[in-house]
Amino acid sequence: MPAGSPSRDVVLMQRALALAERAAQSGEVPVGAVVVMADEVIGEGWNQPVSAHDPTAHAEIAALRAAAAARANYRLESASLYVTLEPCAMCIGAAVNARIARVVFGAWDPKAGACGSLFDLTREPRATHRVDVFGGVCAEASKELLRRFFAARR
Repeated sequence: MPAGSPSRDVVLMQRALALAERAAQSGEVPVGAVVVMADEVIGEGWNQPVSAHDPTAHAEIAALRAAAAARANYRLESASLYVTLEPCAMCIGAAVNARIARVVFGAWDPKAGACGSLFDLTREPRATHRVDVFGGVCAEASKELLRRFFAARR
């Protein structure tokens, strides 16, 4: 399956969903992320802001940090970022700064999404880099994971 194909996107989103489950098991909002370059996973992450006492410990940030360390370069120009929830402003900003080529996400986030829901930083004409964004991949699975997590907390 070539990178960027619909079936490949689903496989990689399922990997991100498994990481989101890991976050949920730790009491964190269930979001997982995977960075892929040349058809190889080079970074993974899941939400950890509560346990790490770090407001920047989002899944995307962890995955981007791991990918940059694996490549010994903060620029990940041909990489794709898969994440179970539409990235917030901080996370899409980090993806832009890393020169990520594609962002593929699951569920839309009307409260904090910065790829088209609340606002769209990926189409900001003054941005230093353009990111291709594809939302809705495995959206139902992503939404269900979030729904179950928040239902259990009520």
